[in-house]
Amino acid sequence: MPTLEHNALVEMFREHPELAPRLLATLLHVEVPPHAAVAVVESSLDQLIPVEFRADLVLELRDEDDALVLAMVIEVQRDVDPDKKFSWPAYVAVVRARKRCGAIVLVVAPDAGVAAWAAESIDLGLGRGHVEPLVLGPAVVPEIIDPADAEKETELAVLSAVAHGNGPSGLTVVQAALAALGRLDQEHAMVYFQLIWNGLREPMRQALEALVMERQIEGEATFPPFVQKLIDRGKLEGMREGKLEGMREGKLEGVREGKLEGVREGKLEGKRDTLLRLLARAGIGLTENESARIQACTDVATLDRWIENVLGAKTATEVLS
Repeated sequence: MPTLEHNALVEMFREHPELAPRLLATLLHVEVPPHAAVAVVESSLDQLIPVEFRADLVLELRDEDDALVLAMVIEVQRDVDPDKKFSWPAYVAVVRARKRCGAIVLVVAPDAGVAAWAAESIDLGLGRGHVEPLVLGPAVVPEIIDPADAEKETELAVLSAVAHGNGPSGLTVVQAALAALGRLDQEHAMVYFQLIWNGLREPMRQALEALVMERQIEGEATFPPFVQKLIDRGKLEGMREGKLEGMREGKLEGVREGKLEGVREGKLEGKRDTLLRLLARAGIGLTENESARIQACTDVATLDRWIENVLGAKTATEVLS
C-alpha cells in the first residue's frame, strides 16, 4: 500500500509537472526535446496497462504546435522491488506504442541504495535490447543549504532534505527546506514537512527538536508555526524537561536582571545537554576526560559542530573532532 511519503512525492510532480523535465535537464544532464507545455495524462495510461502494471504518474511534453515530443513515466521508489524490473520496460513499450513518441522512466529514489539499484540497466533478453531508467537520487540531487536558494526551488529543497537529511550536512539542509515552506499554503507545507520528518532518523530528529525548541525560547520565528505544533505532539516532552527548562529560566532571569551572561550560559547548557542526549541515543560512551571536555566547552559553534558530528559517528573521538 502506498505510504504518505510515496504519495507526497507523486503529488509533488503531479502538481508541478514542469519539475520533472527541468530536473531531467539540470540534474541528469539529459537533452530534453524543446517543448512548450507539460501535462499529466495518467488516466489514459490506466486504460492501456493492466492493474498490475499501474504507473505512478505519466507526463506528456508537447511543442508549440501541440505535437507530442516525449512521454515520461514517473515512478517513486523507496524500496527495492524486483518486480519493477519487469514492469518498467512494459511502461516504456506501451506508452511508446500508443503515443508514437519517445518514452522514458524517471525514478525518484531518496535512498542511495535503492537509487543505485533502480539505475541498473534492464536487459530485455539475450542482450538484444535494454531499458535504462533515469534516477533522481542522492547522487544527483544537490544539498541545498542556502535558505534563499531553497525559497526559489522549494520542491527541489524538499527533495534535497529527503535525500540528504541524515547526512553530515543534514541539519543545515533540513533547516533550509523548512524555512522555505513558509511560502506555501499550510496544507502543502504540512505534507512536505511530514515527508521530511518521516525520512529522518532518530538522531537527526532529536537535533531538529532541540533546534526548534531553542528558536522558540529565543523568540526567533525562523520556521513556519505548524512545525512547532507538529513536533509538539509528543515529541518534545522530554526536551522540555531538565536543562531546557533551565535554559528558559536562565534567559528570563537574565532579562529581568539585565544579565546577558545568564542567557548565554543557559544556551550553552542546553546545547551540552542536547549533545549528551544524542550521544546516549547513538550508544556512544564517553570517558571522564571526554565528558569534562563537553562540560568545559563555552563555544556555541563548537557545540553545534559536535551535535552534527553525532550523525554517522561510532566513537566519541569522531564526534569531538
